[in-house]
Amino acid sequence: MTQKTPASLKVRKKSLSKSSKAWVQRQLRDPYVAKAQAEGFRARAAYKLLEVDEKFHILKPGQSVVDLGCAPGSWCQIAASRGCRVVGIDLLECDAMAGVTFIQDDFTTEQGYEQVKQAMKSEFVDLVLCDMAANTVGHKETDGLRTQALSELAVDFALNHLRKGGSFCTKLFMNGYEAEAKKKMATLFERVQLFKPESSRAESREIFLVCVNKK
Repeated sequence: MTQKTPASLKVRKKSLSKSSKAWVQRQLRDPYVAKAQAEGFRARAAYKLLEVDEKFHILKPGQSVVDLGCAPGSWCQIAASRGCRVVGIDLLECDAMAGVTFIQDDFTTEQGYEQVKQAMKSEFVDLVLCDMAANTVGHKETDGLRTQALSELAVDFALNHLRKGGSFCTKLFMNGYEAEAKKKMATLFERVQLFKPESSRAESREIFLVCVNKK
């Protein structure tokens, strides 16, 4: 969903459910939401990738990048601004952006997967990004497992389509799988680390697995 401005959130909050009102209030209090709007980013998530790149230097001009679960496009926006050629896929529609090929489809289906491969114009890419989470049902363990399943598919995609020297960054939910995933990837990449950006909300169970320089 495209990020709403604080003003529009204030206008709509009276008609929202209790849980939605809580989300709105959290957005209004979040300094990264206002900062993203002021700096022209599509979502606060942009700062997570900026922090990842500041620490791990995974974005380089001329790279080919695939962003799995890209809506509303803030990670694509960052990558494109660094001179990368980007393919992004999501179930939700994304507004057009220079330097980015957006695909509205499900990358976990054969149709979505094939569309991404065609848009890549090569079997291998330099960087795979995934800030994707499954739709929540309100049960932490279930939500974590659903997002874990998506992360496992993102891992498979990265291992199949990253060229030697390529990098991978995916979101995980802390439920024990993150240690298993780190151990698996440590045998395949020169540097593997779990990283929680400062822009990630303190109460969030998300953490990012960053894998640099595929062997």
